[in-house]
Amino acid sequence: MASVVASSPISFAASFLKRKSFPFSPRFFPIRTLRCSLSSSEPSLEFDISFAPPKPKSSSTHGGAASQQQLYIPWIVRSDDGTLKLQSQPPATLIHALAVDATTQNPKKKDKPKKKQPQAKSSTATASASASSPPSQSVPKLSKAARRFYNENFKEPPQRLSKVLAAAGVASRRTSEELIFDGKVTVNGTVCNIPQTRVDPTKDIIYVNGNRIPKKLPPKVYFALNKPKGYICSSGEKETKSVISLFDDYLSSWDKRNPGTPKPRLFTVGRLDVATTGLIVVTNDGDFAQKLSHPSSSLPKEYITTVVGDVHKRHLMAISEGTMVEGVKCVPDSVELMPKQHDIPRARLRIVVHEGRNHEVRELVKNAGLEVHSLKRVRIGGFRLPSDLGLGNHMELKQSELKALGWKN
Repeated sequence: MASVVASSPISFAASFLKRKSFPFSPRFFPIRTLRCSLSSSEPSLEFDISFAPPKPKSSSTHGGAASQQQLYIPWIVRSDDGTLKLQSQPPATLIHALAVDATTQNPKKKDKPKKKQPQAKSSTATASASASSPPSQSVPKLSKAARRFYNENFKEPPQRLSKVLAAAGVASRRTSEELIFDGKVTVNGTVCNIPQTRVDPTKDIIYVNGNRIPKKLPPKVYFALNKPKGYICSSGEKETKSVISLFDDYLSSWDKRNPGTPKPRLFTVGRLDVATTGLIVVTNDGDFAQKLSHPSSSLPKEYITTVVGDVHKRHLMAISEGTMVEGVKCVPDSVELMPKQHDIPRARLRIVVHEGRNHEVRELVKNAGLEVHSLKRVRIGGFRLPSDLGLGNHMELKQSELKALGWKN
C-alpha cells in the first residue's frame, strides 16, 4: 500500500509527468492492484488502482514490446462538490498550468514564425511598400546598410547652408559663412544668418546677393594633378598662377559635356608650397577633402628630395630622429638614400611622413645640415603619381584609386 498526501495533487502530478521513466511497468510489477490511502483533513479514503495484467511469455515473444499494454495512470482530483474521485485523464487545471509554465520558460519559440517572413529584395521596394501600407500595419525595420544605400542613391538629406553654397560654387565654405553673417543670403524669402541651418536645395528657394542658386548641385569630381613649380594651391580669384587655373580648359567645356548642370567649384586637398612639385588632389567634395587632410587619417606621403652636396650616415640619422615643426616633434616614417643616376648628378633622398605639416620635409632636411635643391611628392596613401602624367596635367580618379587614397564612400 502506498500513502499519498493529497494537499497538492497538481504539483504531485506535474512532478510525476516530468520524470523520464517510471519506476514500474506491467511487465515487472509483481501485483495487479495498488491500494492508495490519502491522508488529509477529511476522513480517510481508499482507492483500488488496477494495472494491466502482464502478457504471457509466449505472446511477448511474438508481439514484442509494441504489443504490451500501456500503464494505466490514475488521477485523483476533487470535484465541484468537494469530494475526491478517480479519473483516467489529467485535470484541466494541471494542463493549463503546464502550458503556462512552458510558455514562460521558452519565450524564444514565439520568434520562430517571424523568420519565415520574406525579406525585402531592395530598399526602394521596401520603402514603397511601407509608404503604401496602412498605418495600422507595422513597417519592417531596414538595416543600416539599406538605409545608407537609399540615402546615397535616392534621397539627399538636408545639408548645412554654408556647405550647400560652397557645393553650388558660390564661394568657399568660410567665405559662404561670411556672406550668411552679412545678411546676403535668403532662404524661402527670409534672411538667414545661421550657417548651420539645414536646407534642401531641391525644395528650398535660396538666393545669394539677389541670384538664385540652382536646385541641382554639381556632381562630385576628383582629380590627381602633377603640380608644376611656381603655382600656389589657392582658389582665390586674384591669384594669377593658381593651381585651379590649370583646369580652365576643363571648366570652359563643362557646359558642352554636362548641359544643364552647374560647374563645380574646385579646390585642392591640402597644400604644396610654391617651389614643391608633384602629386596633389583637386576636388569639389568637402567631406572628401577633410577626410584626407585631417591628421587622424595618418596617410603616408612620400617625397623625393634632391639635396646639395654629399649625404653621409650622420645626415640620415639626423633626419630619422626628427625635428620640431610648428611646436610639434615630427619624426619621419622612413628615410632612404636613393642610388645615383647618370642624368641626375645630385644625391636624392626618399622621405615618407604622415604628419603633413607645413614645410615638414624641408625642415627635416635643413635640421640635418643639408640644403634642398628640389622637392617632389610622388605618393599619397596607396596612390602613386603616374609616371606618364606630365607637369601641369591632371587625370580623373576612379573608384579604385579613391579607395587607395583612403576614401571608402
